[in-house]
This record gives sequence, C-alpha cells and structure tokens, in this order.
Amino acid sequence: MSHAMIPGTLPGTLPATLPGMVCHVAGVGLLGPGLPDWESGAAALAGRAPWTAAPVVPPPPAMLAATERRRTSLAVRLALAAASEAVSRAGLPADAPDTVFASSNGDGAVVGAILEALHAPGGAISPTQFHNSVHNAAAGYWNIGAGSMCPSVSLGCHDDTVPLALLQAAAQVASERRPVLLCLYDAPLPPPLDALRHTTLPFACALVLAPEPTPGCLATLRVRHLTAGPPDEPALPAGLAALRAANPAARALPLLAALAGGGTGSGAGGGTATLRLGLADGGAVEVGLAPC
Repeated sequence: MSHAMIPGTLPGTLPATLPGMVCHVAGVGLLGPGLPDWESGAAALAGRAPWTAAPVVPPPPAMLAATERRRTSLAVRLALAAASEAVSRAGLPADAPDTVFASSNGDGAVVGAILEALHAPGGAISPTQFHNSVHNAAAGYWNIGAGSMCPSVSLGCHDDTVPLALLQAAAQVASERRPVLLCLYDAPLPPPLDALRHTTLPFACALVLAPEPTPGCLATLRVRHLTAGPPDEPALPAGLAALRAANPAARALPLLAALAGGGTGSGAGGGTATLRLGLADGGAVEVGLAPC
C-alpha cells in the first residue's frame, strides 16, 4: 500500500501547515469488555463514567439470513456488530461506504480448529471452518449482508494493524472522495496459539470516515505517515490500559478516547489533539483531531 500523502485543508483550529490526509468521523461503533456500544464506551473513555469489565456477547448479525448467521464465528460477529453501529450512527445505508476490515490475528479460533483437525487421524476439515478461515471472511459477510458492491480491503499488519488500517482508510477517503467504513477487530486465540500471540479479550471498533463534514460529525482528522517519531497517545485508565494490552485491535483505544473527549486532548469535547500511533519500524501514524 502507498504511504504517499495527499494534501488537504482542515476547518477548525489545527495548524494549516500540518500536512496529511483529511477526513471526518461521521459515526463510531464499539464493542468490548465493559464497552457495549459507542455511547456507553465514550463516557468511560472520557472519564465521565466509571469503566467496569463485563462479558462481551456480540448480537446475532441481523443483516444476515439465518443460515449465514449460524456460520459466523466470534471474530465475524464482533466485526459486524461494530460496523453496523458505526454506519447506523453515521446515518448511512450499510451498502453505501467502501470498507476496510483489519485484524491483526485473523480468525485464530477457526485456524486453530483446522490445525487440530489436520493433526487428528483422517484430517477432515469442516467446510464451514475452511470458509471462515480466509482473512477477508468478515468483509465477505458484511458485503453479503449489506448487499454491497463497493470496494473492500482486508488488512493484517500484526502490531501495526490499527495505525496502518487508519492510514489506508484515510488514503481512500482522500483519493476517492467517498465514505469509508474502517472496522478493527480481534478475538481471543485458543491454545497453543495464545502462547505465542497474546490476545485474551474480544474487541472491535469501527469508524465511518467521510470526505466532508456530516450532520453529527464527531471530529475532523488529519492523518499522515511519519518515518520517525516516538508514540504519543492519551493515557488510559488502568482497566482500559489493560484491555489495550490484551487485544491488538484495542490499540485503537487512545484514538477513541481522544474522540470521546478524554485523554490528553479532546475530540467531541470541542478541542484539538494530536496522537502518534507507533509503528514497528520506528515510524508513526500521526493523527490530528479538531472540531468539524
């Protein structure tokens, strides 16, 4: 994928000299422990309400027919729940935006089950598990349920998945001038995979990024790639910091906290903030937030 920057102009109060790609947050979806949706989660992320861990039970994806619903895994249900909330809050039909679905691990539970089956005598693999093992399974279910013919990208970038998926989505908005649904998700891994890749809690979030401000717009983002620069993220409450460490997709929590008006800056609270999401090569994806 290209890291070429597309200049943009930013309404609000961010410095006009800061280059990058401009997009606007039209809607957010959220599902994780103690974060059942964006409204409740934003209050906890901004410090307006206490955060308490609670089990995550993704709802059955209503957008799918009963036969398809039964085939979905936990990872897919997480992704579809967050994505559905985001487009609903953005006031868009589900088939309207282009999509970027991003998962650090893919569907580890399905892959683990396939590996166990291959290890067993006979090595019979469930067709449904094979169907769900591809990295774009969540995107495929979304496009089926939404009836979408829009372009879709599925990414897996290990620990860099959150910042690079955001960079990809912002680039699409800036270049195509179309709304993009960005969905980040990961589910716990089974043994023995969990010993090599720490993912113990389920989490998903989604952003609808638009080329122009929309009614109810949460924030304007300016996104750019830096070849060097230390990470700079809002501090999270202890419990949420532990969640961030327990799931690669939850590395989006500092950005969500800034959108909610928490951390070191504010998004929905009416101010500006700048975050740098670190990359494994020592670079960063810098995100400037300002009012729409």
